[in-house]
Amino acid sequence: MSTISRTLAAVLVTAAVACAPAPATDTDSAATGNTVTDLPRSITPEPGEVRLTNIRQLTDGGENAEAYFSADGKRIIFQSTRDGRSCDQMYTMNVDGSDEKMISNGEGKTTCGFFYNGDQRVFFASTHAAEKSCPAPLDPSKGYVWGIDPYDIYTANPDGSDLKRLTNYDTYTAEAILSPDGKKIVFTSLKDGDLDIYTMNVDGTDVRQLTTTPGYDGGPWWSPDGTQIAYRAYHPTDPAELKEYQDLLAQRMIRPNKMELFVMNADGSNQRQVTKLGGANFGPNWTPDGKQLIFSSNYKDPRSGNFDLYLVNLDGTGLEQVTTHDTFDGFPMFSPDGTKLIWASNRFAKEEGSTNVFIADWK
Repeated sequence: MSTISRTLAAVLVTAAVACAPAPATDTDSAATGNTVTDLPRSITPEPGEVRLTNIRQLTDGGENAEAYFSADGKRIIFQSTRDGRSCDQMYTMNVDGSDEKMISNGEGKTTCGFFYNGDQRVFFASTHAAEKSCPAPLDPSKGYVWGIDPYDIYTANPDGSDLKRLTNYDTYTAEAILSPDGKKIVFTSLKDGDLDIYTMNVDGTDVRQLTTTPGYDGGPWWSPDGTQIAYRAYHPTDPAELKEYQDLLAQRMIRPNKMELFVMNADGSNQRQVTKLGGANFGPNWTPDGKQLIFSSNYKDPRSGNFDLYLVNLDGTGLEQVTTHDTFDGFPMFSPDGTKLIWASNRFAKEEGSTNVFIADWK
């Protein structure tokens, strides 16, 4: 759903590696009854993962995340650092993990892909117009931060041909998601000096700003009926904290350790906070009935990379833990028919901290 979510996961997991349990090896997987032969691999749910059955691992190698369904539920678009790449490119595959192919041009860094126009087109964000190579590593003296890269949104055919630029802001513009009626895109951009949420028509016209509170607003996702948008936000009220946020933003960086979930109407009205958990809560998506959000959080141990998926009612009640594995789980999305959940996880990684795409039947 967003490069910021994607980078948040990678940074938090990497930063927490010393205090997190080592990921399972192939031997560990075999001992728990998990198959480690050809993909897709069958994975046994962890104790407490009662809503997940028939878990399959679809990718294996590199960093793979933000995997989202096509409208017909047959294809998946995702970003990956496979094949030795040092930053993400955009890929598609079938829902069983077959027919993987890179669809971006191999330049710069990409994020946040989505199918649209009846699955006849895709859009995604890329830095290739501003930076042909991967972004430079961040200055370690800045501490726990991640970069805000100069993305713009592009469209292409599902095989990557006919690449066209949709936005021209030359600054962070990503996290784009299609409305249920296929007419609008919601996205996050730094184009007006702060990280805010906008909507536009699928052809890039009629751009409207929805959020204006100082601080970070991002990761937007439409409700199933298109009337509401869920998102994550960090709105510092302390003057010193706000100044730190703005100083980092001026250097194309942000510190992502505090985020809560919000919901607003599709026109930006009636913005209200859903969670008050502490830590980093991100990647909100909707249950198929539109009554709950599913999201990732490390609120139980905010200094760790142990993120799990949770369900919550729109008024903040009814918090329910969905995943229980002791590493990272995030970026959830339900299939169009509501029967399956796809997400990214560090579980059973061959290399410590690597992220793969998983799919499960939902109950």
